[in-house]
Amino acid sequence: MRSLNNRAESHLSGQVECELERVGPGAWVNQGYRGTPPPPPRAVSTIYDPQPLYPSLGPLEGARGMPEPGPLNSFKTQPEAPKKRRGCCSFVKGLWGTTLTEDNSDNREQFMRTTLRELLVYLVFLVDICLLTYGMTSSSTYYYTKAMTDLFVSTSGDGGVAFQSIDSMSDFWIYAKGPLLDGLYWTKWYNNQPLASGERSFIYYENMLLGVPRMRQIKIKDNSCKVHSDFQDEIKGCFDVYNEIKEDDQGSRDINGTAWTYHTEKEINGSAHWGLLTSYSGAGFYQDLNTTKAESAAVVGELKENLWLDRGTRAVFVDFSTYNANINMFCVIRLLVEFPASGGAIPSYQIRTVKLIRYITYWDYFILGCECVFCLFILYYIVEEILELRIHKCSYFKSVWNILDVVIIMLAIVAVVFNVFRTIKVDKLLGKLLQQPDIYADFEFLAFWQTQYNNMNAVNLFFAWIKIFKYISFNKTMTQLSSTLGRCAKDILGFAVMFFIVFFAYAQLGYLLFGTEVDSFSTFVKCMFTQLRIILGDFDYNAIERANRVLGPIYFFTYVFFVFFVLLNMFLAIINDTYSEVKEELSLQKDDLQITDLIKQSYMKTFMKLKLKKEKISDVHKALRSKSGEIEFKDFRETLKEMGHADHEISAAFSRFDYDGNQVLDREEQERMKAELEEKRVSKLTNLSLDKRLSRQVVQLESSISAIVPQIDMIMKKLGFK
Repeated sequence: MRSLNNRAESHLSGQVECELERVGPGAWVNQGYRGTPPPPPRAVSTIYDPQPLYPSLGPLEGARGMPEPGPLNSFKTQPEAPKKRRGCCSFVKGLWGTTLTEDNSDNREQFMRTTLRELLVYLVFLVDICLLTYGMTSSSTYYYTKAMTDLFVSTSGDGGVAFQSIDSMSDFWIYAKGPLLDGLYWTKWYNNQPLASGERSFIYYENMLLGVPRMRQIKIKDNSCKVHSDFQDEIKGCFDVYNEIKEDDQGSRDINGTAWTYHTEKEINGSAHWGLLTSYSGAGFYQDLNTTKAESAAVVGELKENLWLDRGTRAVFVDFSTYNANINMFCVIRLLVEFPASGGAIPSYQIRTVKLIRYITYWDYFILGCECVFCLFILYYIVEEILELRIHKCSYFKSVWNILDVVIIMLAIVAVVFNVFRTIKVDKLLGKLLQQPDIYADFEFLAFWQTQYNNMNAVNLFFAWIKIFKYISFNKTMTQLSSTLGRCAKDILGFAVMFFIVFFAYAQLGYLLFGTEVDSFSTFVKCMFTQLRIILGDFDYNAIERANRVLGPIYFFTYVFFVFFVLLNMFLAIINDTYSEVKEELSLQKDDLQITDLIKQSYMKTFMKLKLKKEKISDVHKALRSKSGEIEFKDFRETLKEMGHADHEISAAFSRFDYDGNQVLDREEQERMKAELEEKRVSKLTNLSLDKRLSRQVVQLESSISAIVPQIDMIMKKLGFK
């Protein structure tokens, strides 16, 4: 008889329960029949090891099934195995048992079950983190941002100047006195009827202006650069490009006020900003506007008349915040106009729509519950990683998946800490703002970190989804990706060196050739991204040709040829060849137990419990009735396989009654099998009318006693008692 492979061994060991399996190893032997000869050693080995039928009988529990009758020298008393106490270590092992904390190297099925349990727990964690992440966002966020962008960025006033069209200092003042003030102060309906909000401004009638807006500028010192000697007589003063070291911190000695006095970043609780040209500090000269449009217009007019902006100005910021109670969203807006040393103006803006007040609606409190569950999961995984680190020590960090686990946990801890900090900080800031509604509401700091918090959650969620590959990588199909990337890593690394040499060479060439005329080549970083876009087919060839009619076409065609047609196809060839090798090797490997096998086992058990599976005793009867004379194992197996039974079950049944081991059941052996099956059938019908637990214990006890009594009689006869 052929031996079963490992996959069949692990797969069939957990097959569906049936009457033949539930009675233990002695299922095919009539233990109550004293004339039944002892079975010889089995000619056909079986891997089926059913669980005991009566686990609650105490001393009989140690004997898996019922003892088989045999000669005197084969009768041995089985001592009862001492019960192990389940202590704290057993609890920890059961709760935090993983493939890294348990030794499953010799048990593929146990490894699969442990992995499956880890996967199911992790899927619950993944659902929870998805609810948290998406529960903090809303589709209204986009429309809120769009409404503020259309109003303060795209709308032009009577002078025809919109924020995006500002290209000089005079345009800035036109915008400030027109579209900016018109957009900030809404105190009347469209029919000029006053709003019922007093002096409070409700932009678009829904968004309350928090506090007052603030205008701030950063200046550079005079003579911060050196004028060439040939032009010193004609050019008085030199203002360098922005550098924090060269900031003007003197201010004006003729006019008092915050607009003319320099303030450090700490004094005004400012924050640095990354503009289009460079990064600016949070210091400078600032002027807060008022709660009414008329007073604010007067302040802006005074600043303009006194030349608040001059040659040393490098950046002007306009900051304000709004709140929409309908959607519980804050919109923190920063308008920036940069004045480079070359002249002109470069406008840019930053609008952050964030949810700073968290718990108002029932859905918010549901998310709060999810946050508590999230904290429990983090504690669970912290303990899990500590146990794994304690076992594997430094080798723990050799796995990319373990490093990813640590990264996810650390990001989650930071998210929890920031969530608590944000809640406390918002309550404190809102309380101060409600007491003093005419001060500047500085939500820039909170909005910035809330945005970073959202970004961190997005990255953490991305890593959380990627981590699923850790639990499904045991599958051959899923292993192809990781195996392909791992095997071709060295080839890709060598190819990357060659690729980036050529790539950076072309980037420098493009920057030097077209940087003065083409915006997409104006900086070295833009050159790199532009070349990546060329690989994807997104390019402006006409701009390159206009910048340099000779070298432009040469640069473009040689770059496309060497990078796109040669290097990119070499990269694809490396991956394709490696993938083919990995796929071929995996196809030649032995099929281990797969997750689908475990699912199939559960599926078969369910159908058996629902009585949708045929009874095996009846099937064996049919197999016996279908044959006449002697029955060979081959014919017996084929008949039962057609009825849906596994090889190991058929082998166990046949070898139980094949006493002579010749792979053939003669008439006497067939009669014994039929008698055994009939007795099992009658016993089953009788047991259905009794209490399930009690009847099983009684039947097992009677069977055990009936098997032991003849052996005791034999011992007493030999000892001379009878």
